This record gives sequence, C-alpha cells and structure tokens, in this order.
Amino acid sequence: MTASHRMGTAGQKNQTYDAIVVGGGHNGLTAAAYLARAGLSTLVLERRGMVGGCCVTEEIAPGCKASTTSYIASMLRPEVIRDLKLAEFGLRMVPCDPAIQVAFPDGRVVPWWADRDRAVAEFRKHSCKDAERFVQVDDQLKKLARYLQPFFLEPPPEIGTHSVLGFGELLRVGTRFRNISNCEVAQLVSFLTGSLGEFLDRNYESGTIKTMFLANNVYGKHGGPYQPGSAIGLLFHLLSGGEHELQGFQGHVIGGMGAISNALAASGRKLGVEIRTSAPVAQIDSRNGRARGVVLEDGTEIRGRVVLSNADPKRTFLKMIPASELPGEFLQAIRGIRMAGPCAKVNLALSEEPRFTGTPSSHTPLERTFYTLVPSLEFAERCYDIAKFGDIPGELWVDCVIASNADHTLAPAGTHIMTCFVQYVPYHLREGTWDEKRALLGDRVIRKIAEHAPNVPNSIIAHQVLTPLDLERTYGLTEGNIFHGDLSVDQLFFMRPVPGWSQYRTPIEGLYLCGAGTHPGGGVTGAPGHNAAHQVLRDWKKGRFKAGAA
Repeated sequence: MTASHRMGTAGQKNQTYDAIVVGGGHNGLTAAAYLARAGLSTLVLERRGMVGGCCVTEEIAPGCKASTTSYIASMLRPEVIRDLKLAEFGLRMVPCDPAIQVAFPDGRVVPWWADRDRAVAEFRKHSCKDAERFVQVDDQLKKLARYLQPFFLEPPPEIGTHSVLGFGELLRVGTRFRNISNCEVAQLVSFLTGSLGEFLDRNYESGTIKTMFLANNVYGKHGGPYQPGSAIGLLFHLLSGGEHELQGFQGHVIGGMGAISNALAASGRKLGVEIRTSAPVAQIDSRNGRARGVVLEDGTEIRGRVVLSNADPKRTFLKMIPASELPGEFLQAIRGIRMAGPCAKVNLALSEEPRFTGTPSSHTPLERTFYTLVPSLEFAERCYDIAKFGDIPGELWVDCVIASNADHTLAPAGTHIMTCFVQYVPYHLREGTWDEKRALLGDRVIRKIAEHAPNVPNSIIAHQVLTPLDLERTYGLTEGNIFHGDLSVDQLFFMRPVPGWSQYRTPIEGLYLCGAGTHPGGGVTGAPGHNAAHQVLRDWKKGRFKAGAA
C-alpha cells in the first residue's frame, strides 16, 4: 500500500485499517511506527488519556512531574532510536554516573562508576582481591551477553517442528554460537539456571561488593537472590542500549520516561500513524479463527486486517477474546503464566533536596541522584520470604532516584522529585486489601528513606503510592506485573509467552502480540514492538492479509 493511498483513506467513515494496535505503550507505539513506515494504514487505540503505558511522565503535584512507573532507560534499542529518528523528536538521555550507588546502614555510600577503571579503584577500597576479580568477571559477562545480543531483535526459534523450516530455525540459533567454547556454554547455562547469591559467593569475598551486584539485579522478578534463575539479570543488564549502543548503559531521560513514548508517538504520526487516546478496547473481534478488528467499550466497531495487542497475554486472551475462539490447551497455558507482580512505586515532590548521609556536598547533582537502599543479599532474601506469604516486609528494599538533580525541567526551582521503586511486596495480601494497606506501604518507604536522608519526611509536598493493585487498575498490568509475566527461565525465549507461540503470532489468524509478554521480555527496550511489527510485515508480504480478507 502506498503512502498516498494510506493518507487518502484516513478520513473514510467505514475505513478498514491495515493494522490496529491495542494499547499505546512504548512497544505498541514502536510496532505502529514500523508498520506505518512500511506503508500500512495503522491505528493505535489507548485506554488512558495519554500514550506511554508504563513509560510515562505524569504530574504528581502542580508543576511537579515524575516518571511514575518505569524510571531509568537502560536497554532501549539503538536500532529503534535510529530507525524511528527519536532524537529528532526530542529524545535525550544523560548517562547515569554512578550507574549504581548503594547507601549502607553504617552511613557509607558506595558508587559503581560507569567508567570501569574508576569503578575498580572504588572497589579496591573494600577488597583488592574482589577488585581484580571484578575485571575478570566483567569481561566474562560482557562476552556472554554478546552471544545473547543478536536474539534480542529476532523471533525465538520454533522448537519441536520436524519441517525444513524447523531445522532452519535451529540452524539459525546454532550459527549465533558457532565460536562459543565448551567452557562458555557451561557458564551460559550456569547463568541461566543458577542463583545470583551463589555466583557472588563463589567469586567475591566482600559483602559490600556482593551488595553492589545485587543492587542492579532481580528487579521486578519473583524470588530472592538465592533462588535458581536469579543470576540471569547479570547478563540481561549487560546487553547494549542507548543511541551509542553501550553495554550496560543506563540513562536519565530528559523530560522523564514519557519523553521516550512522546518521541515514538511523534515519529509514528509523521509516518502516518493515527493515535486515539481515551479509547479503551473491550473486545478483539475474532470470528472463525480470524481477527477482524476491535470493539471499543462504547460499542464502536473498528475493522482491521491485522490486530496487534500491546496488552499482556492474560489481559489479551482471558478478557478480550471469547474462550470459545481459543484452543483449550492454549488457554490453560495462558492461565499458568506466573504474574503476581512483586513491586510497587512511591513518587515524592519535596521542598528540598534529600541529603543522604555519606554523600559529600561537593558531589555534583548527577552524583547525588541515584541511591539503592538494600544492605545485603540476606536482607533481600528475607524480604522476599516475607512477601511471598502475603505480608508487607517491615524493612523494605527501596531504589531512590532524585530525578530533578538530573533533569531540572521536572519541577520548579527549589522543588525536587524523588521516584522510589519498592522491591518485594505481595500482589495477594494475606490480610486486608491494598486500598487499606496503601498508606502503610508509603509510611514504611518514607521511614526507610529517612534512615539515610533524615530531612525527607518533613520536606514532602506531595506523594503518590502505587501498589501492585494500582499498577493493575491504572496501567493495565495484570496482577501488577511490570514485565507482563515473570522473567524466569521457564518464561523466556521460546517459552514466552507460552511454548509453541513465541513468534508473536497467536492461534487467532491475524492477531499478534507486541508487548513485554513476548520475547525478549520486559523493560523499556522497544524490542517486542520492533520484532512483532517485522513478523507482521513478513506475513503481509506472503499475502496472508489481502484486501477484503477482513
């Protein structure tokens, strides 16, 4: 379809779109932009009054804006940034430096500098042996991560088929590892299945150094650091990101995380994407095994030759499609996806900058921006043990970003924004409801911060507490899971979202998934949206969705 045809039909009352994207999160916007770039008439339907999903910047007090859910950009794909020209639409990221900074109970604040030589010098203060071992381990991890990197922007193999295509898929995977050694294979399997705690105990002697690694892993995942499979984050966080494709990149987004979504939306609109907000989809219209469009909550029917759902798999298949349209085994597998999000957010507007004990006043604003409050691996494991039985831990793991120190556009002069990620809280409470416990969670977060920055409690102008239930109700995340499904070995790669359906297609012809519930998973990467769009385009070129098929 030509661009002129696409623009010429945009105003027709009974238009059938080439593609309809359900959900205007960053992956949905990414997919839409790629489809429009290829010439498909594309419509995005977003249930909220703004695009972005969980990649948004919202006002939490007059003139005070926060990245209310996602808060640091790390693995945003360089290809997406370049292909969709996001810099031209205002995207700007400032590298986090230090990339991690842990505030310990004894008043020490230990940074992990982005420059490796500087990081090694810092680690040497705590253990010379560990500092030297860090260089060896860092080289090893980065090399292993590079083996995984190519899989980020391509569909997983379709395992279990005996066709020529199936063998071709296995060959494609094999070529990615043609230079890998037997030792590296063993290491890769160990990282995919082993625990973070055991890995750190084998390699490091200093509790401080171990905690530094903990502070950059297991975010949003089920299981403490000693649970099998928790070591995988060591590799995931060393995949490349940002416009310069740096391994382990982490960045503050100027304008908050919503600037990513706004750039994607602006890029898409220029390519011809139509975006409608406050347009919640009630049902994906599926008849005789084929998607034919969507039905909005107000009853409006919109026809499309292809439908892509940016919603999580459970919301898509258990709420938007009649069970009679789907195979029973497939539905059973979807119901079994492990969700139960283990995290929350607290966003604060403050009348003064938090003063963390152990941070010299001579440090630059960027050096006074990022603080993780978790004292040890044992502490983290205990937090998880409490949360998994439905209780809110009395002592919490809190990740604090004083975003206004990195970005002065977020608040008026003299006012500061702190966004706090809370790890290990239950979705299912053993007693009471989250509406009853919201204030308790907020109080415990403030109390934890006050142990390290005593001036915070009396400087709070406004605060927002987002429980796992709030993440579900407001942002459409089933069970509050920020990744659309836990990132564990049995729910990754060709197992995501469920075995047999890992290549973005679904049992409904013409219906695709493009959100974080698909490969390669969660985080603000744009990879699922990119990959799903390209899968649609491959099928489109084969003539599977000819005009009139809808």
